Amino acid sequence: MKNYFFIFGFAYLFLTGCSNYNAVVKADDFAAKYNLANELYDNKQYEKAIVLYEQIYQHSPKSAEGELSYYRLAKSYFQVEDYYMAQYYYSAYMQRFPYSAKNEEVLFMVALCSVKNSPEHSLDQTETELAINNVQQFIDRYPQSYLIDSCNQIIDQLQFKLETKQYDQVKLYDKMENYKAAVASGELFLEGHGQSDFAEEINYVVVKNSYFLAINSIESKKSERFEQTNERFRTFVLRHPQSKYSKELSSYLDKLSENNN
Repeated sequence: MKNYFFIFGFAYLFLTGCSNYNAVVKADDFAAKYNLANELYDNKQYEKAIVLYEQIYQHSPKSAEGELSYYRLAKSYFQVEDYYMAQYYYSAYMQRFPYSAKNEEVLFMVALCSVKNSPEHSLDQTETELAINNVQQFIDRYPQSYLIDSCNQIIDQLQFKLETKQYDQVKLYDKMENYKAAVASGELFLEGHGQSDFAEEINYVVVKNSYFLAINSIESKKSERFEQTNERFRTFVLRHPQSKYSKELSSYLDKLSENNN
């Protein structure tokens, strides 16, 4: 019986709360809307707060209440993890309120929304590149900000994601024995990520695939590709003199010399 009364009481309070909320949404009392929106926001009921904040801003876009409502719209969308909508409202906030003291924070949040929209490294990385640009834009705009260290860490993480995607692509070409693509993508990787932790392995993949590309070439291209492989091996040794891959690659070069004589 006690459980019955508890459930009934909870249901009554829930329905009453919903009824009050719906009444405020439908009414024209914007002071009540504003008070309830802030109460809901403080209680982390962001979806309900969004509806009221939108009404308040539309009614009084140039008021202090309208500005705060627009700012909290962006924050509410961020809290419910709708980062595209949050980014839209944060970006629009800066356009509507260009002299706001909140704009340093807001520009950072625009960038952070982009970061949140960045997918795992195996997927298309257009969003990641956009996120890097947005974070860099914040750094350029506010170079003395206390958030700069965080921004630099974020960029490093995003760059590593791009780096990992490129690494996986090179390794895939290597696994498929697509020698030409492995060499081309590997050299492109090294051009952009020469100091990467993956650099030695990718350099090895380039030389190895260059060797197999050379020995599987038509006669008219073999001589040129033998020389290219030799040059790539010399570069590898200069960059990685103590490499664990040196012995294997040296054996390939010995075979090239035999084939070329």
